[in-house]
Amino acid sequence: MYPSFAGRTDLDVATEVFAVHGIAEPDLDGFFACYAAELLARAHLIPLQGTLLPGARGVLAALAARPDVVQTTVTGNIAPVAHAKLAAYGLDASLDLTIGGYGSEDVNRAALVAASRRRAEARYGAFDQVLVIGDTVHDIAAALACDVTPIGVATGRTNAETLRAAGAKAVLTSLANVEEVLAEILDAATPQEG
Repeated sequence: MYPSFAGRTDLDVATEVFAVHGIAEPDLDGFFACYAAELLARAHLIPLQGTLLPGARGVLAALAARPDVVQTTVTGNIAPVAHAKLAAYGLDASLDLTIGGYGSEDVNRAALVAASRRRAEARYGAFDQVLVIGDTVHDIAAALACDVTPIGVATGRTNAETLRAAGAKAVLTSLANVEEVLAEILDAATPQEG
């Protein structure tokens, strides 16, 4: 039996796996250290086995060039794994990974969004607008739970209709047209009157 990983934190999945195997008090720190070491030893395989979505690097770079935007990652992955995945595709340079939210922090994705926001505001000051851009209903729910703007990306296993139904303010079906994606993101970031 394999657990469902989509949209879940590594802590949540690891806890489930250990429980299924009757391990009530696992050494999660040791497990995560081993997990990170094993992935880092194979990091060269990430770009060979994964796919970088067309436009992803361009969208991140264009947003990073804006002085009014701070970008990070909030992910179910533990920090070293997330950093390795992003670095494998050269996406890490556009992000401040020191303020991210990571999958060893909590089983609840909303807690990761909240933790990341606290770190970001401690470093950069208060934000007028916070966006969570994600490809699962868990990402959308986490954004809504933290009263921030959710934007869906229907490039994974979750389709646009499902992301809209979950509450996404906007849904991107592709990242290929960087200018169009930027316009949609910036439009979603603009508070609506009325």
